[in-house]
Amino acid sequence: MSRIKAIAPLGQQIWLDNLTRQLLDSGELAGWIADDAIAGVTSNPAIFYNAIRSDPGYQAEAARLKSAAVDPEKRFETLVLPDIRRACELFAPLHTASQGRAGFVSFEVAPELADDAAGTLAAARRLWQEIDRPNAMIKIPATTAGLTAIADAIAEGINVNVTLIFGPAQLAGVQAAYRAGIERRFAAGQPVDRIASVASVFISRLDSLLDPRLPAELQGKTAIAFARNEYARWQQSAALPGGARQQMLLWASTSTKNPAYRDVIYVEELIGAGTVNTVPDVTLTAFRDHGEAAATLGRQLESAQAQLAALAALGIDLDAVGEELQQAGLKQFAEAFAKLLELVQ
Repeated sequence: MSRIKAIAPLGQQIWLDNLTRQLLDSGELAGWIADDAIAGVTSNPAIFYNAIRSDPGYQAEAARLKSAAVDPEKRFETLVLPDIRRACELFAPLHTASQGRAGFVSFEVAPELADDAAGTLAAARRLWQEIDRPNAMIKIPATTAGLTAIADAIAEGINVNVTLIFGPAQLAGVQAAYRAGIERRFAAGQPVDRIASVASVFISRLDSLLDPRLPAELQGKTAIAFARNEYARWQQSAALPGGARQQMLLWASTSTKNPAYRDVIYVEELIGAGTVNTVPDVTLTAFRDHGEAAATLGRQLESAQAQLAALAALGIDLDAVGEELQQAGLKQFAEAFAKLLELVQ
C-alpha cells in the first residue's frame, strides 16, 4: 500500500495543496486520487499565481482573455473556475461515496475583502453559485470581519474553508462562528446535515516565527503542541443540532521550513481521526518515499501542554503571535493576488 494511502484507515483525509490545469490535463491529480487516496484539493492566490505564470495550459487562454472587456479579477476567475469545477467533478465520486464528508475543492475570496464582512459574504455567495458544485468550499480568512461572513455563509448553506488561523483565540472564534451559522440555519428550518466546513490551522509558520525566540530545548515543538492541544479540545466539542457535522480541523502549511527538521514531520506527527492535512506536492512526494503512517495526534498530550506552559512562562502569548502571523499571511496573499491580476491585465 502507498505510504500516503495508509493514512486514510487512520481516519485522516490528505488533501493536495495545489491545483493547476496541468495536474488535471496530465491525469496526475487523478493518479494521486487512485494511488494515494488524496481526498481533496486546496488553492490560494499564491498557488494560482505560480500556476498561471508557469503552466502552459493557461498561457494561450490568458492572452485571449486580456482582450475581454472585463476587470482583471473577472478574467482570473474566467480562467481558473473551470478548473475548480473539473476538480470538483474528479472528486465527485468520493464526495458521494463518503456521504459528503470528503472530496472537497477550495477556492478563496479575494484577499482585499479580509476586513469587509458584507463584501466577503457577497463574494462567497457569487462564487458558490458560479462554481455550482456541492463539493466546493469557499475559503474565507479568520479575520474579525471574516467571522461574521463565515456565520452568515454557513447559515445560507455554503461550505466554508476558514483559512489563516494561527492562534487559539482565532480558532475558538472560527468554531463559534460555525456553530452560530449552523444554529441559525437549523432554527430557520433549513437542513444542516450536509454542510461541510474546515478550520485551517497553519502549522509550520508558528515554529518558524517562534524558534529564534526560544531556548534550544523548546524549538520545533510549539506547532505540534498547539495542534495536539486543540485536537483534544475539539474531541470534546458539544453536539450540533439537526445532525450537523462538526467543523473539521485542517492542518495547513505543513511543509517543513527548517531543513534541520524531518521533511515530513508536520504530516507524521499530526495524524488523527476526523482531521484533514493539506500537503504540497513536494511534501507528499517525500512522504510517499519515507513517511510513516501512525495515529500520532492524540499522543503525548501532557508533553504538549507542558510545552505551551513553558511558552507562557517565557511571556509568549500565542494569541498575540497568531495575530502577527495572520497579518503577515494576509499581506502575503494580497501581494500574490495583486501579482496574479497583473498577469491577466
